[in-house]
This record gives sequence, structure tokens and C-alpha cells, in this order.
Amino acid sequence: MSDHRPPFAMFRDRLLARTRLLGTFLKLPTTQVIEIIGPIGYDFVIIDQEHAALDRAITDLMIFAARAANIAPVVRIPEFTESHVLSALDSGAMGIMVPHVASVEKAQAIARSARYKGGSRGFAGLTRASNWGSVGATGHMAAQDAQVAVIAMIEDQHAIDSAGDIARVDGIDALFVGRGDLTASFGEDPDAGAKVADISRRVAAAARDADVPLMMLPTGRSDFEFATGLGASALAFSSDHGFIRSAAAAVIKDYAG
Repeated sequence: MSDHRPPFAMFRDRLLARTRLLGTFLKLPTTQVIEIIGPIGYDFVIIDQEHAALDRAITDLMIFAARAANIAPVVRIPEFTESHVLSALDSGAMGIMVPHVASVEKAQAIARSARYKGGSRGFAGLTRASNWGSVGATGHMAAQDAQVAVIAMIEDQHAIDSAGDIARVDGIDALFVGRGDLTASFGEDPDAGAKVADISRRVAAAARDADVPLMMLPTGRSDFEFATGLGASALAFSSDHGFIRSAAAAVIKDYAG
């Protein structure tokens, strides 16, 4: 299968251009899932350190595999610390996704941690991100500042009213609507359709007013239509866990006596 996707390093450019991008979450500590889905055509994968048993070493290998498969590796770090951001970016992640961004101050700190110029990102000359020193310090820093995407997850009730201001923080490239945590923070069932829809519309309006891209996780075709109708252009579908369960359940449904 020929690969007509642009280079993975163009992920941020394509995200900012609102190109439709399709991805999935990865939770299994292996590179093989990436090898399997690599030829299919996904634009990005989100390596999930928050909700899966993925340490720094396996994350590094998964980033390597994604880059080799021409899929942009994004790392959802477990929580915001500068060291979590730095380890993901030095390993070659093309984006970081930060959970529970609920204030402008936190968004500003996140943005600074991911940038060299005007930021606080620590420098190491011999990393995968720097192509092991082959591009030189100046070229490496300029390329990283231009190519790394910073994605803030809106997941808390008290983040809703601040979502627009968070989106306007210089260096925040996109908002991701964390609908499960958001509805739970309101004391609602994550499957409560009306509440989920209302919350999603509010975050989408904040992203639109701030002119930043919106990312969502559709749960099916009708939800995909809902998400794209709100303006979501980068869409993460299910996860490796979800794909395995769906395929396994389909066998039982279709063939069990």
C-alpha cells in the first residue's frame, strides 16, 4: 500500500490548517499495534500515559515506531510537569496532550514548557527530536518550536468558562473535549446525551471564538457527524483496546451458538 500522507512532522501545520486528521489512542505497551495500523492511513496516534501502563522507556519505543510508520506520535502525559513534557518531546513526539487544563495560568506554563524561544524547555543536543545532533542546535530548536503541537484537554466543570481564555494562550494549538471526565465532573453519567452535547457545544464555541482547532473522540457515525458539525477537524477514534474488544465481540455475536 503506497503512503500518500504528508510527512509526520507536518502534523502541527495540518492541525492548524484544520485538515481532517484521523487518529486513535494507544494503550498497549508494544510497538506492534503501530506496525499493524501504520499502512492503513491514520494521521496520528495518541500514546496514552494517563490511563495506560506506559512508562518512559516503552513510550520512547512507541514514538520511534510511529515516526517510522509516518504517523505523528502525540503523547498524552499523565499530568502536567515540565519533566513529562520534556521526556515526550526529546523522544520525538510531535505533540503533547495535557489532561485537566482548567486555568489560563496552567495553560501558560504548559505552553512555555514545550517551547525553546520564549519558553522553558530544557535543551539536549543528542536526542531523537534533534535527529541525534545532525541538524545543529539552532536548526533543532527552530524546527521543534514550529512543529510541536500543544493540545489542552478541557475536562473539568470549572474549565468550561475559562476554555476561551485557555484557547487564546499563545502556544496552545488546540482544545480537546474530554467528554467523559466533563460529564462526570457535573455529576452526570458520561452517556447522558443531552448534557454531553451541551458541554461539547460550549467548548466548541470557545475554540471557534479563539480560532483554534478542536479535537474530539467520536463514538460512532452519528457522533462523528455531531463532532464535525461542531468544527472538530482532528478526530481520535477508539483505542487499541477498543478495536480488539469490538472485533472479539463481533465474532461471538456472529458465530456463537
